[in-house]
Amino acid sequence: MIAVNESITPQSLLPAVDRLFELSAHKIRSIEDSWDPRRGTPVFTIEGRYTTRGWTEWTRGFQFGAALLQFDATEDSFFLDIGINRILKSMAGHVSHTGVHDHGFNNVSTYGNLLRLVREGRMPAPKNASTEFCQMALKVSGAVQASRWTPLPDHLGFIHSFNGPHSLFIDTMRSLRSLALAHGLGHILMGEQDEKISLLTRLLQHAETTARYTVYWGEGRDRYDVCGRTSHESIFNVRNGSFRCPSTQQGYSPFSTWTRGLAWAVLGFAEQLEYLEALPDDAFECAPDLYDASREGWLKRFVDAACATVEHYFECAATDGIPFWDNGAPGLASMPDWPQKPSDPYNAHEPVDSSAAAITAQGLLRLGRFLKHRGDNEKGQQYIQAGLTIAETLFKEPYLSTDPHHQGLILHSIYHRPNGWDHVPPGMRVPCGESSMWGDYHARELALLILRMAKSQPHYDFFTAILSE
Repeated sequence: MIAVNESITPQSLLPAVDRLFELSAHKIRSIEDSWDPRRGTPVFTIEGRYTTRGWTEWTRGFQFGAALLQFDATEDSFFLDIGINRILKSMAGHVSHTGVHDHGFNNVSTYGNLLRLVREGRMPAPKNASTEFCQMALKVSGAVQASRWTPLPDHLGFIHSFNGPHSLFIDTMRSLRSLALAHGLGHILMGEQDEKISLLTRLLQHAETTARYTVYWGEGRDRYDVCGRTSHESIFNVRNGSFRCPSTQQGYSPFSTWTRGLAWAVLGFAEQLEYLEALPDDAFECAPDLYDASREGWLKRFVDAACATVEHYFECAATDGIPFWDNGAPGLASMPDWPQKPSDPYNAHEPVDSSAAAITAQGLLRLGRFLKHRGDNEKGQQYIQAGLTIAETLFKEPYLSTDPHHQGLILHSIYHRPNGWDHVPPGMRVPCGESSMWGDYHARELALLILRMAKSQPHYDFFTAILSE
């Protein structure tokens, strides 16, 4: 279980943040100099070099969005130019991509970050990527994502995964940002016979379906119903909309917790709470007929979901805040004292997953800030301190990649343990020492969030600056 450091502050982490972005600059340049776009999109490293893996092109936004985050943190225009040029050249297909649930990853990380920087006054709108250009991309992206829809009874439904209309992934909680931005920019989804479909309605429906079926509440759904745990995938009968069973693609089993999926829930619910709180009361008139169609009702529901997943993450993590890749992984039986010790990425039994920690830490900072704003100072501060504790671990060795020949930024990330895709170094029994595009990107987002906290700069979120006009 995580041992929260109560004394750490954003200011005390500034040297580590600065060091991270110094290393990050070299990593981005190295990938830019060596990556051949004809190979597809870099996904994870093998022996320190980024490689690809054919599944979907879900990490391209992280590749180019990382350059924009680097500019945001350092104001080095070299990285701004990389980001703009690569977005213009390579991202259009992702805007209209009907086959994936990853629009929040690809398009908010690129077009969204670019528009945010313009709206924050950090840069003039580039002539070849105007404000209107980015807005149109985000509008279309949100509508295309929302069109990937499986309706359910009781005013519910979900954006289905690439596995098909029966499949709800926990990952998609973070893709709801694409619907939020498109809705905030005044867009709707046009359906058959010109039906006008609210993107906010679908956002709320998807989040509620996730909270109801993919988050566990300790209410006896099955023998493994532990409050706050998540399943990677929920399976539905598309003929009548009934829930059938939990499943997983990347976890150990449907009845254990894949910790990166848990992390997507923590961050996804936290970000949506920030967004929904910023909406006017009358925005919820379009909400499904649940929770009195009121903002407070919906906020309470998602606060409960976010806090439940956070508390379960605390149980899954070692004392330094890093979890194993799955809390039911069989090798953990050989390490019965792991919850009372700091993580050991070089252990002989099961790999840790630093990317789950980076994602969760950002969610903790956001949720903690939200709770404090709502008057729950004690829990809010606890969550902030937990997020800073994880960041302190990630931003130093053995997790920070200081080797100039290694293209990754954060080491010991896991992609797909069941498929055996992750590299096992010679002499080791489990994968370790490698990085992923999503782990590196979320570590940069985490560092940027802490940087702004430490310097009392405007809060970094996905929507405020973009929807300010």
